[in-house]
Amino acid sequence: MTEETPGFDEKPDVPSGATPEDAEPQAASPSSGEGAAPAGDAAQIAGLTAQLDQVRKALEERTADLQRLQAEFQNYRRRVERDRITVKEIAIANLLTELLPVLDDIGRARDHGELVGGFKSVAESLETVAAKMGLQQFGKEGEPFDPTIHEALMHSYAPDVTETTCVAILQPGYRFGERTIRPARVAVAEPQPGAQTVKADEAETADDKESGGPDEG
Repeated sequence: MTEETPGFDEKPDVPSGATPEDAEPQAASPSSGEGAAPAGDAAQIAGLTAQLDQVRKALEERTADLQRLQAEFQNYRRRVERDRITVKEIAIANLLTELLPVLDDIGRARDHGELVGGFKSVAESLETVAAKMGLQQFGKEGEPFDPTIHEALMHSYAPDVTETTCVAILQPGYRFGERTIRPARVAVAEPQPGAQTVKADEAETADDKESGGPDEG
């Protein structure tokens, strides 16, 4: 019986006539796919480039959408702020309009010397609050008549005016900011008919006297 020698592996059978090199494991020959590897890499790079272009395009579109939405939001905020200010101004103007009769009573009481005691303190406090809210009184005697801010309730002629003039303030006018809450109600006077012609003649005569009179023929 033949004993196996320990420590030695069995060698594969070698066909007769084969050289020892044939018994060595053959190196793996390059596969047919490795020869096409550069072409495969190029295709993969082209695919990645196309995907990158798509991502960039999508990013540009989303950025443009975001910028448009941001601009629309800014416009919306400005409109809301403008509307809020307008509504606030209208509300204050309406409140001040309701207070005008009270202010008129205070003015009449002051003119008649009845604004005394506690009533005087309350009236002055009310006028101060109205002024802080932006209420402004206008209308003075002697100023030119302006139909945009004056309402003529009485009309007369006067020899000492050269244009339509407010000669009496029947009710003061009030404005809030650029808004006229109530025009000033006034009495106006116009130059007397023919007064301009008389004054022009007088001025011409005065000029002649200063120059030594008209030339004699």
